Amino acid sequence: MDGTNRANIKQGIEVNIVLKQDQRSGKLTQGIVKDILTKSSNHSHGIKVRLEDGQVGRVKEILE
Repeated sequence: MDGTNRANIKQGIEVNIVLKQDQRSGKLTQGIVKDILTKSSNHSHGIKVRLEDGQVGRVKEILE
């Protein structure tokens, strides 16, 4: 699943995000969702989340 729809993202799931500083390179960071920061139901660049380790980025992939 892709990370543009907020309904697909829940606390505690594993995701790949792209951090702000990695947007140009597209480097992905894997982690567990702690907080969902985007308020709207969808976002074209991905829902912004905070991982359990404190990193913030936009969800590119939801890992199952």
